[in-house]
Amino acid sequence: MKLLSIILALLFFITTISAQEYPKQIQNLISAYPNFHIQYDGKYIILKEGQKIIYDDRIKKSGELLLNKPSISDMFQSEYPKNVNNYIPSKDSDPGRIRNEDFMKAMYGSNSPEVQKNLVTIVWCPKLVGSKIRITKINNVHLQLQKISEELDKHPELQKYLQGATTFNWRIIKGTNRLSTHSFGTSIDLNVKFSNYWQWDCKCTNEEVDLKYKNQIPKLIVEIFEKHGFIWGGKWYHYDTMHFEYRPDLLN
Repeated sequence: MKLLSIILALLFFITTISAQEYPKQIQNLISAYPNFHIQYDGKYIILKEGQKIIYDDRIKKSGELLLNKPSISDMFQSEYPKNVNNYIPSKDSDPGRIRNEDFMKAMYGSNSPEVQKNLVTIVWCPKLVGSKIRITKINNVHLQLQKISEELDKHPELQKYLQGATTFNWRIIKGTNRLSTHSFGTSIDLNVKFSNYWQWDCKCTNEEVDLKYKNQIPKLIVEIFEKHGFIWGGKWYHYDTMHFEYRPDLLN
């Protein structure tokens, strides 16, 4: 029995050392999504149910190929900027817009019924708005959004931006074959009346278009969302300023 305990302790030590040698991006995933017990075998990341997803396919990509067929490592191609005043994204810098769909499906559900099984309803900003929205409970996303709601509710000057919020919607992004992160119940859009979206402004879906950045969302809203693990689409060259999505792996 004592020998078994020593062996188990040794295996734990070896595993810990190996985990410390993982690429920084994988360490970010482990820290951001602890309930999935993510491991790495040198080629694949392995989730708790045994799902294996290739970490780096070693294919150089850009443009639509990068958006449509990213490996896990590609999701970290651009560093997400935090605590930057008056930030304007550089050409084609879209940190967080690149997502591996297999990874999202493995965590949140591979189809609409699977995702909806894990959705919960919260009241969005009870004092200022009071609408009901559905969000996933996986990775405690609902608890983080609840905290955001409570903080925003203390700022009546922000009320007009917070109205009309929408969350879950299993759908394809216009002009693509990619699922929106709203499909997984991990995202929220704020009031469209005070939002800017690159496709609306260029009246196109062409990823190569030259864009002039626009934004009406106050910095305070962004700071509160980022504090609780949500990134903002207003930090993308292909801007989507009403959009916030749960991506704590980019905020570590």
